[in-house]
Amino acid sequence: MTICDRDGRVEGWRILVVPHDGESLSHFLGRFRRANHLSVTMLGQVSGLGVKIMRWERFYHNPFPVIDDLRILAGVVGVDADRFAAMLPPHGTRMRHAPIRLCGYCYATVPIHKIAWQYISTRACPECNRHLLSECPQCGVRFPYPALWSHGCCSRCRTLFSAMAQRQTLDMARPSTVPSP
Repeated sequence: MTICDRDGRVEGWRILVVPHDGESLSHFLGRFRRANHLSVTMLGQVSGLGVKIMRWERFYHNPFPVIDDLRILAGVVGVDADRFAAMLPPHGTRMRHAPIRLCGYCYATVPIHKIAWQYISTRACPECNRHLLSECPQCGVRFPYPALWSHGCCSRCRTLFSAMAQRQTLDMARPSTVPSP
């Protein structure tokens, strides 16, 4: 299967996926791969970025993605490199690689993983002020990397991420402006 023309340009094979504000690169790459029926290995081969794609999906940003790599990815995926840069943590911001964290309340509104949920400094969701979940409140299994969130539910018991909002509590150390569900 050839997806490049003679000059090395990608042919019109892809289904475009639009990123959401605040979405993590991991979650976006998973959505793009599923829409285009690509494995992480295949996207790495098509882009020429190899295992960097897998590392980015797992929040391993060491070394931090450089703009040249983001431009290469942008050429394959059809999203501006600056938009990809916005999906990464700001330089100097420390991240949690694990556990993966989730706000079921915000996921119910817009079903994406937000990069801010993985910052070490983030104690509660910046949007709704609820404590973040790191495991399913129903069965206790930890959440997989957001690139693998294909059904919006727990990988073991199938509890919907949006239904998990009922088990989240407000962070009382910070005043809330968001009404309770």
